[in-house]
Amino acid sequence: MTRKVPFGRRMREDHFQFSPSYTPLNHGSFGAFPRVVQERQTELQKLAAERPDTFIVFDLPNYIDQSREAVAPLLGVPADEVVFVPNATTGINTVLRNLDFEAHDVIVHFSTIYPACEKTIASVGEHTPLTAVKIGLEYPIEDDEIVKIFKETVNQVRDGGQNVKIAMFDTILTFPGVRFPWEMIVLACKELGILSLIDGAHGIGSIDLTHVGSVAPDFFVSNCHKWLYTPRGCAVFHVPARNQHLIRTCLPTSHGYSYPYDKSPTPDGKTPFVHLFEFVATTDYTPYVCIPAALKFRKELCGGEAAIMKYSWELARIGGDRTAEILGTEVLENKAGTLRKCFFANVKLPLVFKAAGEQKQQGDFDVEEAPAIQKWINATAFKEFDTYLQVAFVYGHVWVRLSAQTYLEVRDFEWVGYKLKELCARLQNGELKG
Repeated sequence: MTRKVPFGRRMREDHFQFSPSYTPLNHGSFGAFPRVVQERQTELQKLAAERPDTFIVFDLPNYIDQSREAVAPLLGVPADEVVFVPNATTGINTVLRNLDFEAHDVIVHFSTIYPACEKTIASVGEHTPLTAVKIGLEYPIEDDEIVKIFKETVNQVRDGGQNVKIAMFDTILTFPGVRFPWEMIVLACKELGILSLIDGAHGIGSIDLTHVGSVAPDFFVSNCHKWLYTPRGCAVFHVPARNQHLIRTCLPTSHGYSYPYDKSPTPDGKTPFVHLFEFVATTDYTPYVCIPAALKFRKELCGGEAAIMKYSWELARIGGDRTAEILGTEVLENKAGTLRKCFFANVKLPLVFKAAGEQKQQGDFDVEEAPAIQKWINATAFKEFDTYLQVAFVYGHVWVRLSAQTYLEVRDFEWVGYKLKELCARLQNGELKG
């Protein structure tokens, strides 16, 4: 399918709602959605305002069913295996707070998981016997090495007399923004007899997930409001039929809960899993209901999922390389070239950090200064250049994570490259220290 609207600046001006002076290079954090989807949400909210009772009781369940039917093919799973939650963090909490953990049960996860998810694990461990084993990763690293380390860790834990019950990992890491070998880890989990819980927050809309059904993870959640162009917050939560009996309650527990568990369909023919999440509590469900409008925009104006991915993957590669060229640095990648198969480019900034005791040259920084430098770059970029830069100090360097999107062009990456070069020069000249 040929797209109707050119990608780049015209897409941004004609179809998105950014301020004319704002350069949106951080789509990955909170997403953005086109004007036509906003109009659909406003229409739905108007219907809810005009007839709140009948909209919520009669119309909303049908709209949510339509959204489930629309999104399920993007995961390659039946519609009865997907429901909606506000965000990926809620999905992760739902799984971990439903499972029964016994003495010696362990969850294995990686050091690169989303910080809120790591805190969820800690919280669950306060009230259950669950303990966590963290696998430290330092990028760049090869996918095969990650799988090897994972298997070795599981075997070591078992040799110590503990039971590895579940593993949690990502599709694409939050920082650095790189592709994670989630399919390979799911396979390893199956071989080892471990449940797999995938935080696919950065998945749907940015990478092909139509094989989720065939890869068959045990639990999978992905934010639609990041890359699929729906309003915030909306996440698709997939639990295969074989595991739905493990999810006894939504969060918070609400009308769909039954005790004892009844696996028979509801009077309207819906499964207990679907019924459980259909209406949890009074809130604005219109982000869930906007999925058909978002998919229509992506198909009719953007040319479909493949066209969006092709453009954005290439822009992340070309734009990231151009930013690194301007800065005289590099883009994070491994030897196999698998890390950059997503919409992110992680570019190293030309700042040198030295640990205590190491000899410094003029313009070098102490490692302890990194948090203040990160904060200064964030604030200065916003105040002076009207943009937001997702930067972090990892693996001994400060990196910026840039998001490619249909509304951006290579010149946007060039623009930020020159701005970052200016900011780094100012830091090296002592501006932060005053």
